[in-house]
Amino acid sequence: MPKALQQQSKELVSLLINYFEQEKNNGGLLLPLNYIRERVCQALQISMTTVTGISAAAKRNEVLAGPSKHRQRQQPVRSIDTFTSTAIRNAVYKMYQENRLLICTRSWVRFSQFLDTQRFQYAKMSKLPKVADVDQESTYGYVFAVSGPVVTAEKMSGSAMYELVRVGYYELVGEIIRLEGDMATIQVYEETSGVTVGDPVLRTGKPLSVELGPGIMGSIFDGIQRPLKDINESTNSIYIPKGINVPALSRTHKWDFNPMNIKLGSHVTGGDLYGMVHENTLVKHKLIVPPRGKGTITYIADPGNYTVDDVVLETEFDGERTKYTMLQVWPVRQPRPVAEKLPANHPLLTGQRVLDALFPCVQGGTTAIPGAFGCGKTVISQSLSKYSNSDVIVYVGCGERGNEMSEVLRDFPELTVEIEGQTESIMKRTALVANTSNMPVAAREASIYTGITLSEYFRDMGYNVSMMADSTSRWAEALREISGRLAEMPADSGYPAYLGARLASFYERAGRVKCLGNPDREGSVSIVGAVSPPGGDFSDPVTSATLGIVQVFWGLDKKLAQRKHFPSINWLISYSKYTRALDDFYDKNFVEFVPLRTKVKEILQEEEDLSEIVQLVGKASLAETDKITLEVAKLLKEDFLQQNSYSSYDRFCPFYKTVGMLRNMIGFYDMSRHAVETTAQSDNKITWNVIRDSMGNILYQLSSMKFKDPVKDGEAKIKAEFDQLYEDIQQAFRNLED
Repeated sequence: MPKALQQQSKELVSLLINYFEQEKNNGGLLLPLNYIRERVCQALQISMTTVTGISAAAKRNEVLAGPSKHRQRQQPVRSIDTFTSTAIRNAVYKMYQENRLLICTRSWVRFSQFLDTQRFQYAKMSKLPKVADVDQESTYGYVFAVSGPVVTAEKMSGSAMYELVRVGYYELVGEIIRLEGDMATIQVYEETSGVTVGDPVLRTGKPLSVELGPGIMGSIFDGIQRPLKDINESTNSIYIPKGINVPALSRTHKWDFNPMNIKLGSHVTGGDLYGMVHENTLVKHKLIVPPRGKGTITYIADPGNYTVDDVVLETEFDGERTKYTMLQVWPVRQPRPVAEKLPANHPLLTGQRVLDALFPCVQGGTTAIPGAFGCGKTVISQSLSKYSNSDVIVYVGCGERGNEMSEVLRDFPELTVEIEGQTESIMKRTALVANTSNMPVAAREASIYTGITLSEYFRDMGYNVSMMADSTSRWAEALREISGRLAEMPADSGYPAYLGARLASFYERAGRVKCLGNPDREGSVSIVGAVSPPGGDFSDPVTSATLGIVQVFWGLDKKLAQRKHFPSINWLISYSKYTRALDDFYDKNFVEFVPLRTKVKEILQEEEDLSEIVQLVGKASLAETDKITLEVAKLLKEDFLQQNSYSSYDRFCPFYKTVGMLRNMIGFYDMSRHAVETTAQSDNKITWNVIRDSMGNILYQLSSMKFKDPVKDGEAKIKAEFDQLYEDIQQAFRNLED
């Protein structure tokens, strides 16, 4: 190293040590001075060595290039004093970071300001050569302004949109949402109280991502995939400490790895299955080559127990070797690639009669459940999670009350599902993303994307996944708050103009697909989004935008809920655009179902029209056929459309039971009308009063069909009883007409 540089480095060290002595005397520093001297000298040594190399390289370039007048003009670069300043700044910040508990946090801010004012003017840096070949940017920016969850940082040139950053001394997780010059606007996913101007902002160089691998099922995460149970165990607190950084998946738990029928020398590409992990008795976790992976297998682990960090696969492509563990990392805002999108053709059976019979959804479909407070949105979402015919459930509590998530945590482990004769807890197939209303607002957006990315990962294994988002209105409110703080132009009701586009990009990630890679497999992601319009107003911008995107609308009615009619689905305003897509499924499995459904809708619509006439002139003045319509509609509403989710017999209704109940009720309706119409001109007229008086037992049996317990009685017994009831109805009408 040149003598001039050695002399300058000594002056630098003495200046810095004097500064830290003053800081220690003022009570702002609790570290030993020898420790500080060692760290500063180390940073300075590295910096000066780099400077020496750069100056030598610059001289070589000058000799080679020669004194040509036509040489291209060099881009302006930062001088060595800036370079050295950055090196020392980073070294001291690292020292502060390692000893965070020993230092007054204001001390770093004062030191940063001291560096900026000095700029090492005491040393004649202008005489030194410029940094011609290396222009290193610092990995740190600095907080410029704080406005709630929105933080503006300076000196952030080189950053990318949606890059993950760590803000302040607590290293709060944030995401860059706007870049302007060297200023970056950051959306922070944690509480920002205590963040001050001048605090460091660490750039990570990667987007907000989630960890994908064994251990997701049965876990509960927050919006940015921090495991809440692990945080509770490590901190012994019910609160999440600021800036805590816990890996989403356990690094110590060993999983039983079994390689697939794959050999060394085989060629693999993105999406290929190479192994299986027995995660639990409900979910077999299939290990997939990451979408961008490819090459020839040079190593595959033997069957045995491995952690998610252990290398289980190694490939070679173009001489470059790549190692794969059971853990993948994927950016949440980027949809996982698929081979092909397929049309949906299989129903998403929910166990709710009104939904399965009248407004069916498909596996891979999109559904909205708008409704006012207290209408039962969460109960329907939880019923779907408990009883739907999905392989995997991802339940995202986005901005709703914490009690609802605790209810899920309390109920789900107790609920069971029977698979191949074995009774299993449904918590084994469920992952929870909890971002309740008392958590930071900005993380609501992250929780939605975290949930859909987890869903896509299990879809790529060939599973049918259902994702419940409760509720997307809270996410939209978070967008509105962030948009307001960014001073963006508001649209309807203060929501940003891009609300519809954000909702569409989320719902578009649903669908039934052919997965990448071998062997061939199909998977699906179904999204059920609850919407909470203020006061139950369906003209709300979030509801309007959602209804323009989704294919199924389950509209909840406040009046039905007040009458204790649950599920409070309004059968007049709800709709499903998947009825045609499912006709093939019904024709193969339940031939008589489609005409029955059409007849039910006609009866309910006719009853709505007649109810206005009844209020004016009374029921007695109606025609006999209209009286039958009213009574059968009442039977349908009270004993078919209503369901008690707290009873063992009615909380879940299999589709065969739904079809059997419909067949008997509509059969009774058709036979009643036929009896009345055929005897209208004869002397022995059959009226509704005659039918009701002579068939009291039949009507009682029709209203008691819902009490058949599918778990205790079984499918064969229930079908036999329903068939017997249908024959009894036919016989009763024959006797009546005779």
